[in-house]
Amino acid sequence: MYPSSIKKVIECFKELPGIGEKSAERLAFTLINFDKNKLQDFSDAIIDIKNKIHRCPICNNITDEDICNICNNKNKTDNIIFVVEKPKDIILFEKLNIYNGKYHVIDGLISPLDGIGPDDINIDSLLKRIKDNNVEEIILALKPTIEGETTMQYIKKILENYNVKVSKIATGIPVGTEIEYIDTMTLELAFEERKDIS
Repeated sequence: MYPSSIKKVIECFKELPGIGEKSAERLAFTLINFDKNKLQDFSDAIIDIKNKIHRCPICNNITDEDICNICNNKNKTDNIIFVVEKPKDIILFEKLNIYNGKYHVIDGLISPLDGIGPDDINIDSLLKRIKDNNVEEIILALKPTIEGETTMQYIKKILENYNVKVSKIATGIPVGTEIEYIDTMTLELAFEERKDIS
């Protein structure tokens, strides 16, 4: 039905989350109307994601610098670390502007049924940071699921021999919900009313 070059673009767009056939077609036809320079900029931006974006060696956030802008920010305190599952979660809490510490991305949750164990998530570098920076508090902001709770309990257990407070954001977040889909007021209250993990 479509020329092969358009069909290929449509198939590529369908690989993106939330993009079905009709949306992919609409996006592909939008690109056709771009002038050559705009299309080149679009193409270069996509390629740059692969070529320039990498993980921060300190916190595991995404960055195009040697160290991410949050770890590089001298105005942010080093003695509190906010632990999240994904880099996108950092952006959500940064937009709220209620936290002035550093972050740590663990890149997954413990899920034995899926074959994901403690060694498969980024906890070793978190322990190193706690030792090296005299961290006083770890705030866990993981989704309220069995996997999230299992991961939080595991982190609390391995930190028992460290002189560090371990808390988690408060409830009020619906069970099973991805952090990125929660409204800002709920997130802010969850942060402000965080609790020690029992």
